[in-house]
Amino acid sequence: MFRRTFWFTAGAAAGVWATTKVNRKLKQLTPESLAAQAANKAVETGHRLKDFALDVRAGMLQREAELGEALGLDAPVDQGTALDRELPEPRRRPTLGTTPYKTTHSIPTIPYNRNEDH
Repeated sequence: MFRRTFWFTAGAAAGVWATTKVNRKLKQLTPESLAAQAANKAVETGHRLKDFALDVRAGMLQREAELGEALGLDAPVDQGTALDRELPEPRRRPTLGTTPYKTTHSIPTIPYNRNEDH
């Protein structure tokens, strides 16, 4: 009698456990859940790329300082002067249909006769 009760209880517990596992997996596979997982992965990847870029930038600045010391270029670069320079005037492009120079010749127009093709 106890043996049957034990196996009945074990089977019921296994059924409940399997049902909850399947329901959890089904909830993970819904479109909303998949979209949230993809967004989380994208944000995580973005943070990793940002950290990588910052590490590369720090290494680049360190190596640049090392090269500057090795070459005797210890004078700091003044960033303000590069930004204070004025930009050159933009080029003026002619509008369509106008030429920036005078033409002295004209192109003769040849009338097209459709009957000549046949």
